[in-house]
Amino acid sequence: MMNVPLRISTMMEHAERYFPKKEIVSRTSSGITRLTYKELAARTRRLTSSLVKLGVQKGDKVGTFAWNHHRHLESYFAIPGMGGVLHTINIRLAPNHISYIINHAEDKVLLIDEDLLPLIESIKDELNTVEAFIIMTDKHELPPTALQPVYHYEELLAQGDPSYPFLQDIDENDPAGMCYTSATTGNPKGVVYTHRSTVLHCMALGLADSAAISESDVLLPVVPMFHVNAWGLPYASVWFGTKLVLPGPMFTPKILLELIQEERVTFTAGVPTIWLGVLMELESGSYDTSSLRGVVCGGSAAPKSMIAAFAQKYNIPFLHAYGMTETSPLVALARLKSHELDLDQEAKLDIYAKQGYFVPCVEVKAIGKSGEIKWDGEEIGELLMRGPWIASEYYRDERTADAFRDGWLYTGDVVTIDEEGRIKIVDRVKDVIKSGGEWISSVDLENALMAHDAVFEAAVVAVPHPQWQERPIACVVLKESMQVDKEELYEFLKPQFAKWWLPDDILFLQEIPKTSVGKFLKQALREKVKETLETRA
Repeated sequence: MMNVPLRISTMMEHAERYFPKKEIVSRTSSGITRLTYKELAARTRRLTSSLVKLGVQKGDKVGTFAWNHHRHLESYFAIPGMGGVLHTINIRLAPNHISYIINHAEDKVLLIDEDLLPLIESIKDELNTVEAFIIMTDKHELPPTALQPVYHYEELLAQGDPSYPFLQDIDENDPAGMCYTSATTGNPKGVVYTHRSTVLHCMALGLADSAAISESDVLLPVVPMFHVNAWGLPYASVWFGTKLVLPGPMFTPKILLELIQEERVTFTAGVPTIWLGVLMELESGSYDTSSLRGVVCGGSAAPKSMIAAFAQKYNIPFLHAYGMTETSPLVALARLKSHELDLDQEAKLDIYAKQGYFVPCVEVKAIGKSGEIKWDGEEIGELLMRGPWIASEYYRDERTADAFRDGWLYTGDVVTIDEEGRIKIVDRVKDVIKSGGEWISSVDLENALMAHDAVFEAAVVAVPHPQWQERPIACVVLKESMQVDKEELYEFLKPQFAKWWLPDDILFLQEIPKTSVGKFLKQALREKVKETLETRA
């Protein structure tokens, strides 16, 4: 067979050759921009040539600090297209973590959205490797800034070469991109993706039993482009000629639903907190969502009640997905198999509430107290994975030794695996509640609480106990204008769980602390619970 390298630049070349008239809809701070793939390719090549003129060389890191829009999309292809490494920086990290990952990655150039300038300006004196700042803005003039040297994105493109050739001397195993985990403890950990891993991951996104992305789709990636490359969706969409709708900065559930309605979006993806907000907006407004063939939810477990509301009340197919920064991220989706299509609605809902079975090329197993667990849906253990788009190490980080062993990634997720190979996330290793020698799933308790009509969000954490080692405490945020007391919630939980599973207390909060990507921040919540209980005592 021919040994033809898998390169990200071939995705853009494919789009400009076969889908030149297909459209990208990009929402920016000043409105909607529409451009074709032919125009996108020319702008991408202009950016590539401009970065070369600025001195970016093969292997150099270029950081992006931006929302989901066409300029950010251009960087996805321009930077790897000249042999550089795209480093998408999470704008929601703490300033000290942002400066840490820019320095740790050794970013040479930063591309920054105008409205995010203050965040970078606040840490500019801490940045050791950045030699140039490029401002992405709709305005003709550069905004006042203390950053130096600074360049206007559109002016650079105007001077760039629209036919600039992408670099051919790239090995498919060369680095193409990198993301850092949203750390809950310590500094974020870096993961480097190769051209090969990115291309293979995109192929998986196009499989019929995976996300099934195709030319006929209209795709709205709500998941940020700074969060694991928006789950690979921008790459796959360009490669497959999919119409892309990019939601831009500071969107709201209302804006998302208007984009879905006006652009006839067929497929979209985001984290549970996004879909909770969209669900509330659906309940208060009137929107045409009939074009949707799928809403993908990942990042953390979605409440069963939310899945049911989308599927049954609004007839929107809701797909649980599973992955991590370390896995590019897609590895599993909760799809029905052909022999399950005639199951009753409740049985189907039980399947959709799991994280699903694994896509081809990814191997899995789970290790429990007595070794590898049975695939019976009951026994629990830590999930291990390996595959061609699974990381083998963290970037220059001693924590590699904890997570990568014997050729496997130890995910830190506690799961069951059923007879069909579907995983169900029971908890994180560090969050599972160990009570009297038995394990209690905080995730199951959270999802049960969020099924109550009055509950908007719920999180469960462990507190030390003198007799039982640990006991669960539930924290609940109520929906606006809704009321419920602790006793009613206990009565709601009792039929669903053994008595010893029930939380020792239920606390009502105004909000639950979250990570930069919308996951519950259990460490901060434990501190909050501890303070509350000590104040009571």
